[in-house]
Amino acid sequence: MNRTILLKTLPAAVALALACGLAHAGDEEGFHGYFRAGAGSSSTHGPQSCFGLGGNTMKYRLGNECDAYGEFGYTKELVKTDDGASFVGTIWADAFSPQSDFGGSKLELAKAYIEAKNLDFLNGGTAWVGKRYYFRPDIHMLDLQYINLNGTGAGLDQIKAGPGKFSYAFFKDNDATTIDPATGAVTTTTAAIRQNFIYESLPVNPQGTLDAALSVISAQGGDNSHNGWQLSVFHKQDKVLGGANTLGLQYGVGPGTGVGGPCCDRIGSSGSTALGSDVTRLRVFDDVVIQPTKQFSMEFVALMQRDKSDAGGSSTWTTLGVRPVYALTNHFKLQMELGTDRVTSPTGGAPQRLTKITFAPTISAGQGYWARPELRAFVTYGKWNDAATASVNASNNSGPVYGTATNGTSVGVQVESWF
Repeated sequence: MNRTILLKTLPAAVALALACGLAHAGDEEGFHGYFRAGAGSSSTHGPQSCFGLGGNTMKYRLGNECDAYGEFGYTKELVKTDDGASFVGTIWADAFSPQSDFGGSKLELAKAYIEAKNLDFLNGGTAWVGKRYYFRPDIHMLDLQYINLNGTGAGLDQIKAGPGKFSYAFFKDNDATTIDPATGAVTTTTAAIRQNFIYESLPVNPQGTLDAALSVISAQGGDNSHNGWQLSVFHKQDKVLGGANTLGLQYGVGPGTGVGGPCCDRIGSSGSTALGSDVTRLRVFDDVVIQPTKQFSMEFVALMQRDKSDAGGSSTWTTLGVRPVYALTNHFKLQMELGTDRVTSPTGGAPQRLTKITFAPTISAGQGYWARPELRAFVTYGKWNDAATASVNASNNSGPVYGTATNGTSVGVQVESWF
């Protein structure tokens, strides 16, 4: 393929894979990756500060990411047999730092798996075994992987079944135990067996499809551990003003909520098996990305999430956000992002409120919303109420730098790229 064409089309292809439910379809052959990094300061004259409420929420990310993250790896066809069967291997590493500098970050293995493709008995499907990213579409401007089935296990992917495709995967999560030092006996374990069932690409209306994902989680820790489950349904509408719309409904119970797992947003993977059936999470969202003209694009999100338990009561996070982007030239954009969050108190206190706005002149590889790399300068302003002050300070990577203040400003530069 012509190198120029490849550089233009690859970002769009990667963005499409990230934005849709087919993120479990496997990695493209070659060297690929993602990274973001930046530097800045704030109105406190210290480290760059970011504005979020933490807890069961996610923050709006444009001009509001104080961390550094990178992942990269290689996918290669290892064997192709005479009958057309193909065995493909993927290995990736990643590194994360909560600060703007990668110094001190730990390089870890993120993916190591092999796929067997073009097997006649799988009806167009793929078999795989290993550690991998799996079915993890996201709301981009929140960096919210509203479902995430990552893990180590095995599965059968995208087997044609009626009008759609069926996938099954088995994972072993949180595979660790606590041992009594005196007797050597296992006293408890956080391990869980997770089974995922996915049916996707079911046509339900013109340009519209339905995906459903069920996780069944079986705790391995005995009497003090609990089973759980989650069910998620997504309607995806293509060709919406040059973009697409995703409407989601999700419900999780116990470890199926994702609470206490690898990240606060990850419905689908195993959360803490210490959580009983009284712990539930309900999430409803609508995420739309449009590109009505070459120059103008926009993402809009509306979301409601309710977390409930006997011990902790009930708390609801609601958020509205918009990121309009206008390309003045082929490689220079003006971006703005406005997001507002509200979190109710489980004890009946005043709700926490936070509004964040960012302006970001951007040098970009293209005019489209998903065009990357992007080299950004930004100024971000955050405003919150008194009830949110402690949460803003606690969730800030720089610590409680805002004290009793209820507003702040951050400025800086950032690069984001996938390749």
